Amino acid sequence: MHPDNHSKTLPVAIAEVDADELDAEVEERRLEIPSQLHRERLDRALVQLMPEFSRNHLKHLIEGACVSSSAQTNPIAKVAYLVKAAETITVRLQPTAMSQAYVPQAMALDIVYEDAHLRVIHKPVGLVVHPAPGNWSGTLLNGLLALDASAPQVPRAGIVHRLDKDTSGLMVVARTRACMDALVQMIAAREIAREYLAISPRPWRGDAHREVGLPIGRDPRQRLRMAVVDLERQSGKSAHTSLQCLDSNDQGCLVHCTLHTGRTHQIRVHMAAIGLPLLADGLYGGQGSPVIQRQALHAFSLSFEHPFSAEPLYFQVALPGDMQAALAGMGLHHPLS
Repeated sequence: MHPDNHSKTLPVAIAEVDADELDAEVEERRLEIPSQLHRERLDRALVQLMPEFSRNHLKHLIEGACVSSSAQTNPIAKVAYLVKAAETITVRLQPTAMSQAYVPQAMALDIVYEDAHLRVIHKPVGLVVHPAPGNWSGTLLNGLLALDASAPQVPRAGIVHRLDKDTSGLMVVARTRACMDALVQMIAAREIAREYLAISPRPWRGDAHREVGLPIGRDPRQRLRMAVVDLERQSGKSAHTSLQCLDSNDQGCLVHCTLHTGRTHQIRVHMAAIGLPLLADGLYGGQGSPVIQRQALHAFSLSFEHPFSAEPLYFQVALPGDMQAALAGMGLHHPLS
């Protein structure tokens, strides 16, 4: 691969930086105009009522017919529209790759590695990666915007792959557009190895190694879930996960998972599909646990060739305490402490 050749800039909506299936969700925010904002310009009023978004982004929403009022039938077309006290303004929100849409928010980030081109971050449990309905602020993207002055110029602040809110572990983030394009190419070419440790409360059966190639799409019965789908009848994408049992007993099993594609909830869906839902993953049928309150999944290893120096990079982080406690309680042995 030759990432220095950028005569043709890649579109953002490729590989895993596109708005994936769950990002298609739209949130409608209804705001009642308080008396102190009576006869204020719409864009200025929205900045005060929706501080998690930049004024420029709110202006784009108004110009894009995404803002309407209880006082008129058609969407509001002008930012200079004067709002009235007690008027209800409705704003349609959905995720965007435009980093400038969101505000910087300083936060403590565990940076495992950084250079002029990229960072490797150890994401904790509970941190949302990218703003989306219900989580428009306090995300990793907001933290990256505060960390790096150049981040607003890079789509999604350089985020090229994701971890679920309650999945812990390693992520690589680009610091420049050139590096982002290179990393996206590498992900598409499967040149970035992402490895996970997962715990299931059910015992492993059969051969210790298993390849799962079941396609994944949105669950037609529950829109917050993904599911294995029949591509001849439903929309979805191919997905491939390699699974290796590291330890198993009657209480459950510890599984090493290697991603070859990066679909939303891929490991969680594939594990559930073969009868091994993750411990404490209620969304996909995993039973609860007194020691872990989130799906037992940790991105422990990340390795790739640096897109510019060609230096081999390998990173590994220990299992978090809740997963260690779960394994100990189940009598399972783990390779990372």
